[in-house]
Formats: sequence, structure tokens, C-alpha cells
Amino acid sequence: MGRHTDKVGDAFPRAPSQEAWDRMGQEERAQVVDALPGEVTYEEMAMPEGDRHSQPKMSTVDVLRGYFEHRGRKVYVGSELPVYYPAERRFAPDLLVVLGAESHIRDKWVVSHEGHGLDWVMEVHVGGDRKKDAEFNVSRYARLGIPEYFIFDGGRLTLEGYRLATPEARVYTRMEPRHGRYVSEVLGLEIQVEGEHLRFWAGNAPLLESRELISRMRDEAMGLQRRALESEQRLAEETRRLDEAERRLSEETWRRAEETRSREELERRLRAEEQRRALEKQSREELERQLRAEEQRRALEKQSREELERRLQELQAEMAKLKK
Repeated sequence: MGRHTDKVGDAFPRAPSQEAWDRMGQEERAQVVDALPGEVTYEEMAMPEGDRHSQPKMSTVDVLRGYFEHRGRKVYVGSELPVYYPAERRFAPDLLVVLGAESHIRDKWVVSHEGHGLDWVMEVHVGGDRKKDAEFNVSRYARLGIPEYFIFDGGRLTLEGYRLATPEARVYTRMEPRHGRYVSEVLGLEIQVEGEHLRFWAGNAPLLESRELISRMRDEAMGLQRRALESEQRLAEETRRLDEAERRLSEETWRRAEETRSREELERRLRAEEQRRALEKQSREELERQLRAEEQRRALEKQSREELERRLQELQAEMAKLKK
């Protein structure tokens, strides 16, 4: 953001040169830092450009802070923070990242005080003259040694990326996208324009904004609630089926017990019938034995009678002979 004049004699505040800073004591340095303004003037600011300018900044800060905090990395992510390089006119980029820096709240970034310059900068352009972002800042940020610089054009929905080829280089090399994505070596992420928004990627995983995470969590919560309800319904159905199975098992147990009782009663009756039949058989055999014995007795009686009759006839015959 801001206009691109960089006159040495302008009236805007500057941080002291590194040589002057090195000669100062701790108290004097603290006084210098306190004296440097934490805001920029109207003359330094660009005209307001609405949501298409503010939204990408807020979304990017939200995404990057969440990403690095989640990984426990010390990374400072800021927006429109006045930055003071030694002996340079201050500037306030739309977005900035410093690796290895504490993420506490700041109202300015004084390079000599922090001991580190910016690692990554993005400017968001919507309308008007692109010269500041596309020409002046490309030259200035490279000269200051900022490793990567991106320009997101919210009007054209394009993204440009620049990188210092070596730490000593002071002229940017323009990046070429791969499959529509720009690789930020500083962030360890990939960036692309997705619709009207910027999308950051960690490998194949898109980094979601808080609103997207909330929406996803809401959807997941609703999904969990739906699955919980479905689980309760399945549990109720399973309970009903179990109760029905237990009822059927109880009925089957009762039926089998009844069948067992009936079978045992039938077996008892069969045994009684077998015993009765055995007794009848035994009685019949005894009667048959007695009948055979009676027949034998009668046969013997007949035989004896016939023998007596035969002897009687013989006696009668002998008596008849004697009478003659």
C-alpha cells in the first residue's frame, strides 16, 4: 500500500542507518523505537479499494497464522504494519511474514531492533495504476533483500511471484507457476488464484480459512449428530430385534420344553405299553404252556383209556374163551 515516492529528503520518518544504530546504547535505541510512529500518514496511503482489497489480506493473515500456529512454528504474520529498514523510508506492505519471530502484537517493525528483515511480502492490487506494486516495489523489495514478493491483482484475478535467486542477489527473478500454482519456498506452501480468492496449499491439502473451518466443523458436527441419531435408531432397532429374538428364543425354549415333556410322556406310555404287552405275552405264553400241558394230559388220558379198553377187550375175549 502507499505511494511510491522515495526521496531521501522527504519529511516522512526513517529509522537510523545501521551504523548509527550500532553506535547507540540500549536506552537510546529504545527511545528511537518508541519515537518511530506506528501508523502511516494519509499522504503515504493509497485510496481505499473496498472488500476486494481488504478481504484477501484478512483471509491470508487468518490462513497463515492458523497454519504456522498449528505446527508450533515461530512465525510473525502481519498486515499494513509500518516497516522501518535502516535509513530507508518506511513502508507498510499489505501482507508480510517474518520467520523465526515471535507472533506477539506489534504496531511497527523496526528491522535493526528486531534483528531481522521481512522474509515474504504480498501486495494486493485492485484498481488504478499498478506501477507502485508491479515496478517500484519489485525494485525496492529486491534492493532491501526481501526473499519473496507476490502481487495479487484482485481486479484481474492474477498472481505474480518474484524471488531472489540467492541471498546476495538484489534483483528479483520472476517465478513461473506450475499447474497454476506458485511455489513459495519461504513459506513452504503453494499459492494460486481460486475463483476470486487466494488459496494456499500444503502439498495436496488446501489451507482453509477460519470461516471455512467453522463451516466444515459445523458440517462435521451436523454429520456427527446425524450419524449419532442414525446410530441411536440402529441401536433402537437392534434392541427391538434383540428383544424379538429373545422373545422367540423364549417361545422356542418353551416349545422345546413342551415337546420334551410330551416326548417323555409318550415314551413313558410306550414303556407302559411295552410292559403291558410283555405281560400279555408272558400270560399268553403261560396259557399256551398250560394248554400244551392240558393237551398232553388229555393225550395221556386218551392213551391210558385206549390201553384200558384194549386190555378190557382182551380180558373179555379170554373170559369168552374160558366159558366155552
